[in-house]
Amino acid sequence: MSKPKIAVIIGSTRKARFADKPAAWLMEQVGKRDDMEFELVDLRDFNLPLFDEMASNAWMPSQDPSAVAWQDRIGEFDGYIFVTGEYNHSITGSLKNALDQAYKEWNRKPAGALGYGGVGAARAIEHLRTIAVELQMVPLRNAVHLGGGEFMKVSPLGANGDMAEVAPVLQPSLDAMLDELAWWAKATKAARAG
Repeated sequence: MSKPKIAVIIGSTRKARFADKPAAWLMEQVGKRDDMEFELVDLRDFNLPLFDEMASNAWMPSQDPSAVAWQDRIGEFDGYIFVTGEYNHSITGSLKNALDQAYKEWNRKPAGALGYGGVGAARAIEHLRTIAVELQMVPLRNAVHLGGGEFMKVSPLGANGDMAEVAPVLQPSLDAMLDELAWWAKATKAARAG
């Protein structure tokens, strides 16, 4: 069986987003692993309209070509890591819309997260987990939370330092999440194969 292919999805499309900085750091870290392949997927690269289909593609094919292209793209992967901030105790609107634009493609695949913000996007990640359950994903217990003082060290709202300054704090949770992701990605890939 080939290595699981994991999408690192940047869940914000804002021009002034912070997501690029932790996503770049995350891609550096996952590049050191040899048990999974990782690819960065940026929601900005998809012209997703607000969900306006007759029903989820669980029930009928989507009509919008942008939605179909998104479904085809994410269907290529065996698991996901979502990079998200926290907006009003939840994930970004663009990420929620992207999740809603597909259904079958998410099924039986693991979902991890790297969250950033005042409380490390803890509430957003918890909400993401409940959405993942409804999409028949396997939400991971472990996540990476960049919050509080560590967030202010690297955020433009604070010192705007390099991610290397907070890496020692984030690395243990990242390692735990990636180990869990590898286990579930292999298990679910084998089960989907058959």
